[in-house]
Amino acid sequence: MSTILRIVSVSVASAAALVLIVAISFAPPATAATCKDPAANVDPPPGSPVTSPSPTVRPPSARRPRGANEHAPLPRLGPLISSLLGPIARSTAPVRQQAAAVPPAPSPPAAGAAPAPDAAPVPKAAPVPDAAPQPEPAEAAEPPPSIAGAPTSLVEWVTGPNSPNKTLDRFGISGTDLGIAWDNGDPTNSQVLMAFGDTFGYCRVHGQQWRYNTMFRSQDHDLSDGITVSNGVPSNIYSGSPETLPNFSKQLTPGIRLARSQEGMIPTAGISVGRNQYMNFMSIKQWGRDGEWSTNYSALAVSRDNGQNWGIYPNTIRATSPDSVPGVQYVPGNENFQMGAFMRGNDDYLYSFGTPSGRGGAIYLARVPQAFVPDLTKYQYWNGDQNTWVPGNPGAATPIIPGPAGEMSAQYNSYLKQYLLLYTNGASNDVVARTAPAPQGPWSPEQVLVSSFQMPGGIYAPMIHPWSSGKDLYFNLSLWSAYDVMLMHTALP
Repeated sequence: MSTILRIVSVSVASAAALVLIVAISFAPPATAATCKDPAANVDPPPGSPVTSPSPTVRPPSARRPRGANEHAPLPRLGPLISSLLGPIARSTAPVRQQAAAVPPAPSPPAAGAAPAPDAAPVPKAAPVPDAAPQPEPAEAAEPPPSIAGAPTSLVEWVTGPNSPNKTLDRFGISGTDLGIAWDNGDPTNSQVLMAFGDTFGYCRVHGQQWRYNTMFRSQDHDLSDGITVSNGVPSNIYSGSPETLPNFSKQLTPGIRLARSQEGMIPTAGISVGRNQYMNFMSIKQWGRDGEWSTNYSALAVSRDNGQNWGIYPNTIRATSPDSVPGVQYVPGNENFQMGAFMRGNDDYLYSFGTPSGRGGAIYLARVPQAFVPDLTKYQYWNGDQNTWVPGNPGAATPIIPGPAGEMSAQYNSYLKQYLLLYTNGASNDVVARTAPAPQGPWSPEQVLVSSFQMPGGIYAPMIHPWSSGKDLYFNLSLWSAYDVMLMHTALP
């Protein structure tokens, strides 16, 4: 099926025109382990949508963590075994020690420079309702206690046949992963948006109702019993999910093919600036062995209607090699920002953590003034060797945390008075945390929150819920054997 493109010009901060690319059709589907589940093979309702004519895209097999036991029993709701054991020790590679100084205030835009396209001003007074409080200065923070082995529980399933949200009946979702969560920044309709990866629906429908990605919206403030998602309503930008058809979550990003080979377009990070929603995604070139995949590029998508419709900024494409995206210049170092995590600092900067594709790379750090998120020329990159931020050169970035690291999320934790980073250790396949007084470090050693021993079905992608507060750390976590998303809770010491 050919892709139909619509080109819309918009103004930009650097006075050069950025372009939003919007597509109205998408690539064919894949198969996945979720379609082995009897619950996904029930008869679909009459008139169920067919997402493509032929299954030519391979399943996201490399998302499977190494050593995952696909036949392991599903975990039960409630405390994990770690609540009965002591803290889990973890040996780790030495952490690059970075200056713990508070990042300097942002430089003002050059005279005559325009703001980012339609960017709403970032509030400087009270934080968004229920969002994490703004951080205190890093130098005032004291070293936090170790959180390794802190009591962690499976609160509830967010997606799939085991979820009280009944996502197959209500959204056409039998299996998906990730659940990248961020506050929408709308003080009049405060919600948490959650972006998911490869999504499958009724597996008896030709093509298995596969979509590159989908999204939920939630206004649930009480996470102690799970995340409640209201019904989706087509054309209602505050309903439970973006839809064009009733009871069927639509694909978010345009299904364009800028590269010669593409097997997926998967979200990796999301954040709001004003009421603009920004989402980083990666274009999958090829799935490899467990925990390994290659990408063509990463890029930013933007939505100005609460995640209902998305466009892609071509000038934000970070190609991984000189020949990965025809017509796009390769900039050395961009291969280290294929997967990401966004975090708002206390200094009007947006921080962007990055890793290469897969779960084997180190973690790098960039930052950008919040008014210039879609302008890569405004980004600065942390260089630990020089102990400074280097503008406009991703190749100057040095690792702030050694690999192997995969899917990440980050937040300033007001209880710990530290920055908190969660990710998947690509070697052990444990979910680990690190803390630091500043985004660039120095970062603590790894502290295990959920081990692959506790959940042998293959865990990955710990995504912090932005309304976590105090001692209560909530995060979404994907389980490969179920190919669905769980809500987890850790009680910080």
